[in-house]
Amino acid sequence: MNREPLFDNRGYFERLYCIDDLKSVLKNKKIEQINHSLTKKKGAVRGLHFQSPPFSEVKMVSCIKGEVWDIAIDIRKNSPTFLRYHAEILTATNNKTLLIPEGFAHGFQTLTADCEMLYFHTQKFNKEFDSGLNILDPLLNIKWPIEISEISDRDRSHNMLNQLFNGIVI
Repeated sequence: MNREPLFDNRGYFERLYCIDDLKSVLKNKKIEQINHSLTKKKGAVRGLHFQSPPFSEVKMVSCIKGEVWDIAIDIRKNSPTFLRYHAEILTATNNKTLLIPEGFAHGFQTLTADCEMLYFHTQKFNKEFDSGLNILDPLLNIKWPIEISEISDRDRSHNMLNQLFNGIVI
């Protein structure tokens, strides 16, 4: 979805969230947590994160500084798009927000230095139900747009999937 800034000679005003605009998408859920991140290095990857039920969440992510390649991977059991991904370039100037449904892992790679991201979540962080996929997993076959320059120890430590992984139930 695109955010629509209103410009004038001072700059712009932009609505990031309106419950009325998102009722059809969020249904009975509400935003429970808002996060902001800064990633300093070009080529760095964050992700691929998700929370398992009953703490699975809808996320809305926007890039507010720089440029990122943002990715969502379907991990829903029996989904016709299971383990396939969708990616979008989000920038501070293209005004795109990526909506990531429940049952998808999320991550991004910075295409410029000093990228800032804003995340809206329908669940609070729950360490017990927090999980992730390994960004280098051959089963995911992700074609990262540029060479990976940095991965956190936490993200590097996510297990590789095997043929027995059949997804999560939402």
